[in-house]
Amino acid sequence: MLAEHPNLQVVGEAIDGVEAVQKAQELKPDLILLDISLPGLNGIEAARRVLEIIPDVKVLFVTSNVDRDVAAAALTDGAFGYVLKVDGKNEILRAINAVLRGEKIISKRLKP
Repeated sequence: MLAEHPNLQVVGEAIDGVEAVQKAQELKPDLILLDISLPGLNGIEAARRVLEIIPDVKVLFVTSNVDRDVAAAALTDGAFGYVLKVDGKNEILRAINAVLRGEKIISKRLKP
């Protein structure tokens, strides 16, 4: 999905939370897409560790987890956004662009 957009460049991928932290430290991306449910180290903890290393990185959660408390915790801990995979491609791309502009965003499905 991201490869179809010339203004976005994927610089790395990770199979778990530990590798996500390592790759972030190595590659220093502008934006990191994370899932909440990652093996080894969950997404929220991975985001915390990444933000300690690279405080300016923007974290966007793209997940299936619909728990409002989890979304609130992710945003409180420094993530810029939290969208659901079921929101679809267009919403996820909209969220990516919003986060890259420095805007906070949360899935409409999770708003009270």
